[in-house]
Amino acid sequence: MGTAGPGGGFDVPEADALTRPYWDAAAEGRLLIRHCAACDRVHHYPREFCPHCWSEDVDWRPASGRATLYTWSVVHRNELPPFGGRVPYAAAVVDLAEGPRMMTEVVECEEAALRIGMELEVAFRSGIPVFRPASRAGG
Repeated sequence: MGTAGPGGGFDVPEADALTRPYWDAAAEGRLLIRHCAACDRVHHYPREFCPHCWSEDVDWRPASGRATLYTWSVVHRNELPPFGGRVPYAAAVVDLAEGPRMMTEVVECEEAALRIGMELEVAFRSGIPVFRPASRAGG
C-alpha cells in the first residue's frame, strides 16, 4: 500500500531522480522550488517541464521559506499512519513568497489563531517541509 518516504513515514512520496534534490535539501533544512530559465517563473510541485511555457529548461532554486496561509482544514480524525498520532492537525495550502501554492501542514499554532493571509515560515519535521507562524523578528 505504499512505501516509506525520505522522512521514514508514509506521509511523503518516495524520492525519484527528479525529486531527490528536493528531499535531500529538505533533509538539510532547505526548501527548493523549480525555476524556468525560459520564462523566469517558478513552480511547485516539481515537474520536468515548466507548466507556464512548457520549456524543459528548469532547475532547482532556493526558496525564501516565507509564505502566507491561503486555506486550511483542521483534521480531527485520520486512522492512517503516521497521521493518527498527530490529530488534530492543520492541513493547509500556503502561497509561497515566490508565488507558487504548496500543500503542507501548519504547526506550532493553535487552531483559533489560524487566519487567511497570516505570515508563515518554513520548518522541517523529519525532512518534511511544514510551516509555522512567522517569528516577530521577521521570519
